Amino acid sequence: MAAKRTEPVTIISLRELNLGTPEPQPKESKTFTVEDAVETIGSGCFHVALFLIVGSTGVAEAMEIMLIAVVPPVIRCEWQLENWQVALVTTMVFFGYMVFSILFGLLADRYGRWKILLISFLWGAHFSLLTSFSPSYIWFVFLRTMVGCGVSGHAQGLIRKTEFLPTKYRGYMLPLSQVFWLAGSLLVIGLASVVIPTIGWRWLIRITSIPGVVLTVAFMVTKLMGSLLASPPAGPVALLPHRYLSHVHLSPYFIPESARFNVSTGNTQAALVTLERIAKMNRSVLLEGKLVEPILEKRGRFTDLLDAKYLWTTLQIWVVWLGIYFAYYGVILASAELLERDLVCGSRLELEVVVTVGVSEESQSPCHCQVFAPSDYQTMIISTIGEIALNPLNIPGINFLGRQLSLSITMGCTALFFLLLNICTSSAGLIGFLFMLRALVASNFNTIYIYTAEVYPTTMRALGMGTSGSLCRIGAMVAPFISQV
Repeated sequence: MAAKRTEPVTIISLRELNLGTPEPQPKESKTFTVEDAVETIGSGCFHVALFLIVGSTGVAEAMEIMLIAVVPPVIRCEWQLENWQVALVTTMVFFGYMVFSILFGLLADRYGRWKILLISFLWGAHFSLLTSFSPSYIWFVFLRTMVGCGVSGHAQGLIRKTEFLPTKYRGYMLPLSQVFWLAGSLLVIGLASVVIPTIGWRWLIRITSIPGVVLTVAFMVTKLMGSLLASPPAGPVALLPHRYLSHVHLSPYFIPESARFNVSTGNTQAALVTLERIAKMNRSVLLEGKLVEPILEKRGRFTDLLDAKYLWTTLQIWVVWLGIYFAYYGVILASAELLERDLVCGSRLELEVVVTVGVSEESQSPCHCQVFAPSDYQTMIISTIGEIALNPLNIPGINFLGRQLSLSITMGCTALFFLLLNICTSSAGLIGFLFMLRALVASNFNTIYIYTAEVYPTTMRALGMGTSGSLCRIGAMVAPFISQV
């Protein structure tokens, strides 16, 4: 029997059908960066808590730095110091600040902002407390230099706050941080008016070291609570329900490590956990997908700031920072000098002519010794309040006029009011000029802080802020010799 023939058409048709059906392709997984997550989560309860807690570092820093305005008249009298010796105290404080700003910036980019903040709190509080026991002028200068080294690390708090803030809110939230510096300045002036005349300047320094001690303990406690939740509790702690521990677990919520830093070092899981908790606290939703960001081998190197891409920007920022610091601490020290020596319209020169007539050369003291009167402290408080006077105008200016134009306007007005300070005027006029100068220089601070924090990428942001905050201390180091000597 002949074999049955098959239909080749059917086979061909099946092959054509098979070739016409596409094979299922794997879907591309969604990815997002830390910047995308921060912008999506938005602002909320987390940022309010971060603003308050990290802002408290500004109170501690202001109290330590602003001692330079209230303590010099007292130590001048106690140790019979000359003008250049008084100025050297301030210069050495900012010298320590300058050196360690760069060092802390490098360490923060490599090992994290959280660790550097904790070290700076501990360092500053420790040496500040030791300063109150200074047996001599030399020891006082050395220990205050160490304090300057320690408080230079407080700038990392601003960097962390910037990295967690959505771009559209930075122009509003960061200028408001000036309130904490203002609070610390007013607090130390108010304390000085009460403490120095009663129990002395040494107790004033001991009191001003308390915020640093509190911050150190707070950071260590929150880190400990974070460790307890990260591992199964043991011992008496195991008796506490886990839900109770979770309520006091502040570390990942209020004092977290920078998510951008974690991603840049390859620790994406830690960054993801932080972002998820922030989203939960803000009652928002984290983006779906995988958190990604390339790991860069070169992180936080000084040569990156001088690369052709950032060289011109870096040089401009350094010059602007130097000028702002010279103006800010120059007006603070000059106002203290004007009040201490009563240098209004050359009245001191006339007074000296009258007083020194008939006085023998041997009886004249080589130094000027006159402590502040209550009215002098009031003048300092009024002028200090000026630091927030322009915030209602500065904040819209930063956001609508832009960082650069806003900074140009406030710096130009600062120069104008420095010229007006040379006009012979009454005490009320002097207070008004000092008030406006403090307001304008504070506005300069707000704008340059935001601009510097935004212009550099994550991998060199802390170094950029650190070097700017370090080199600008040259202006602060020169200021006392111009205004006091």
